[in-house]
Amino acid sequence: MAAAGADLLRFITCGSVDDGKSTLIGRLLYESHVLPADQLAALDADSRRRGQPAGTPDFSLLVDGLAAEREQSITIDVAYRHFATARRRFIVADTPGHEQYTRNMVTGATTADAAVLLVDAHEGLLAQTQRHARLVSLLGIRHVLVAINKMDRVGWSRATFERLADAFRDFACPLGFADIACVPLSALYGDNVTAASTNSPWYAGPTLLGWLETIDVDSDRVGKPLRLPVQWVNRPDARFRGFAGTLESGAVRRGDTLVALPSGAQSRVARIVAPGGDLEAAVAGQAVTLTLETGIDVGRGDLLAHVTDPPAVADQLEATIIWMHEAPMLPGRAYFARIGTRTVTGTITALKHRIDVATHGELAARTLELNDIGVCTLAFDQPVAFDSYADNRATGALVLIDRLTNDTVGAGTVRFALRRAQNVHWQSLDVDKAQRAAQKAQRPRVLWFTGLSGAGKSTIANLVEKKLHAAGRHTYLLDGDNVRHGLNRDLGFRDADRVENIRRVAEVARLMTDAGLIVLVSFISPFRSERRMARELFAAGEFLEIHVDTTLEAAESRDAKGLYAKARRGELANFTGIDSPYEPPGHPELRIDTATTTPEEAADLVIACLERAGR
Repeated sequence: MAAAGADLLRFITCGSVDDGKSTLIGRLLYESHVLPADQLAALDADSRRRGQPAGTPDFSLLVDGLAAEREQSITIDVAYRHFATARRRFIVADTPGHEQYTRNMVTGATTADAAVLLVDAHEGLLAQTQRHARLVSLLGIRHVLVAINKMDRVGWSRATFERLADAFRDFACPLGFADIACVPLSALYGDNVTAASTNSPWYAGPTLLGWLETIDVDSDRVGKPLRLPVQWVNRPDARFRGFAGTLESGAVRRGDTLVALPSGAQSRVARIVAPGGDLEAAVAGQAVTLTLETGIDVGRGDLLAHVTDPPAVADQLEATIIWMHEAPMLPGRAYFARIGTRTVTGTITALKHRIDVATHGELAARTLELNDIGVCTLAFDQPVAFDSYADNRATGALVLIDRLTNDTVGAGTVRFALRRAQNVHWQSLDVDKAQRAAQKAQRPRVLWFTGLSGAGKSTIANLVEKKLHAAGRHTYLLDGDNVRHGLNRDLGFRDADRVENIRRVAEVARLMTDAGLIVLVSFISPFRSERRMARELFAAGEFLEIHVDTTLEAAESRDAKGLYAKARRGELANFTGIDSPYEPPGHPELRIDTATTTPEEAADLVIACLERAGR
């Protein structure tokens, strides 16, 4: 077992399929004596049955049979194995080597301090080995051990080992690793895993475990500026109000002046409270509660830093995104974005390019598919504090979460804040929405008509506007076809274009309500996520969703524009209801069944709904 106070190292094993990752992890667990005695005896018995020396069982079966600790912060499962020596505690991320499970490998790497990259001495450097090396570099891991495994299969050839070690170093030269160690080993037989092997007298370097025990990663974090994401605000009474969290980097001393971001409020540290009592100072890795000399507004998700070396604060940034979901990434769609302990709403405003992981080249792309990596710009609904991932992995990493399902769909590494985020500021105006609405003697509203093509949205919306106009109301109707002749003439009908179509229209509708108008929006708007995004742009009660509902058969029978017929003949791609989905509203303010309701009756229902809402 580890000695009291032994530090913790998180590392990941990666590489191509069948390079020996499971065998290596099993060997480390076996040699570290973390297995029960009866399991050790069973493993030795397995070795004898297989005609192998004692202590050489099928370790891959051992690892498959162990209960894994599962990371619950995101939806992609990664198995974490724990073991310890007298010098250090370890958590190893156990991820598969298949290309389709790249997202699992990325998940494990985001919290790892080091990487053990396995290479089959007989097979050499494979494409997936190089892919994982590039991903390890992209994710900011700077300490890498190349475990050239299965040396027994090549007769412990020194020439083979040195050829592969030189080839990897040449390949990795532009990847920016701070430390590359190459070790010849046999995970099955234990050679150079935890003890030096007599089979490689020509090798004078460390064993794999020796390297893991001695690499210094803590100094990387301690030497960086102070970053303490606030996880909890402890205020049981007025005498003690503390801000709890783990120091992700740097150090803090009693009396230091800190700044809380994004607010910018400042105060001095009064106490540093730890489980064992008050401290004069704390360093990266310690969980503490800070109290401040003056009462400032600090909440969960804020970031505490030294006033002399704060992180960036912005609402727009550029990031490298690894897409981790079967549904593609769509620019313009809103997601939850989590940076540190702060969660905001974020939108990928543009995909600049996709990265070819095999060559690191830049490829043109409109969306990101599962396991794709791309450079994107993001916009948040409020400012956030962050560092570039290259400067600080803890405060430069982000996670994207689907707002409807809570599935984790992407992970990202921050590159930098966009210059326009720092140079564009909100201009205060003397005439506001309330004054404009009062002038028109009405409450601004959005009537959002959604439904299949041919359901009757435009017909009903047109009738509603006529009735409102006759009643002296100030209105404007945004119709899907009309808008595509001008504002959205550059957009097609792919999912990404549909998302952007609705984003633009929702922003226009928001400007029109700010002018005091009642705005009627008649768009198919097929996706719930974008309709929810539109709703969130408006004040409570200001957005009324109207589902103009009909069956696909009824809509197709009307087909005044001949669009369904073209879609059926394959002449019109991405047509809603045929080869593109429509997601009906779950709880609209009003549902109209046009199979049983005339357009005139439907218009009266909409007016009544508006009256109930208080027009």
